[in-house]
Amino acid sequence: MIKKEMIAMLLAGGQGSRLGVLTEKVAKPAVAFGGKYRIIDFPLSNCVNSGIDTVGILTQYQPFVLNEYIGNGQPWDLDRLYGGVHVLPPYQKASGSDWYKGTANAIYQNIDFLKKSHEPYAIIASGDCVYKMDYNKVLEYHIAKRADITVVCTTCRDQKEVERFGVLRMNDDGRIVEFEEKPIVSSYNTISTGIYVVRRRLLIELIERAAQEGRHDFVNDILIRYKNLKRIYGYKIDNYWNNISTAEAYYQTNMDFLKPEIRNYFFK
Repeated sequence: MIKKEMIAMLLAGGQGSRLGVLTEKVAKPAVAFGGKYRIIDFPLSNCVNSGIDTVGILTQYQPFVLNEYIGNGQPWDLDRLYGGVHVLPPYQKASGSDWYKGTANAIYQNIDFLKKSHEPYAIIASGDCVYKMDYNKVLEYHIAKRADITVVCTTCRDQKEVERFGVLRMNDDGRIVEFEEKPIVSSYNTISTGIYVVRRRLLIELIERAAQEGRHDFVNDILIRYKNLKRIYGYKIDNYWNNISTAEAYYQTNMDFLKPEIRNYFFK
């Protein structure tokens, strides 16, 4: 297993308005799940179980409960003198704070977190998905393919749900040749999970260039824009993954955890 190769940035600032009352007072990743967990537990646990001990959590909307829950990272063994968990709010400047304008801008406002790190690779992941993953396997694939960016993807089993996600098509080698963000209609059903592996120095370069050009979205302004210029590959997973972006998805995912095979997959 590859160790100490990656730092993680978890995007946890979304409002989650489609979750209704569940996110009136808390950020979506802080919503309670499965009785005693919160959604952020899943990507955080994946980091720790993958040997990643430096994690930045980018917060913005209603961050108090999420910040309090994460604390010093002790429940995940991330209370460390070096590395550990870092809560990264919008950057405070002398002239006042500046809200994140998009996912790329959120990373740009915390670019120092990337620059001060020494790990050669970074993994970017959404903080509102329920799944179990060894990120090292994605990194091994990324290195084997000599990719610039690797996008973790999966099959959307309900074609009517495709419009909620980024939809992509890969060639026989796994390289992404088409990528459309939240299409109105699509004939494809391979979707992005919002998990990306990229070399840290390249990420800094792409994020800074996007900022200089006034571009703020990681998917549209980096993945789609550089699709034909950079080697962007897809890493397909078939295991359980669900994005908690609607009340229906939240309900269904909780109900899934009542099934013994799902519980055993996650917790045994």
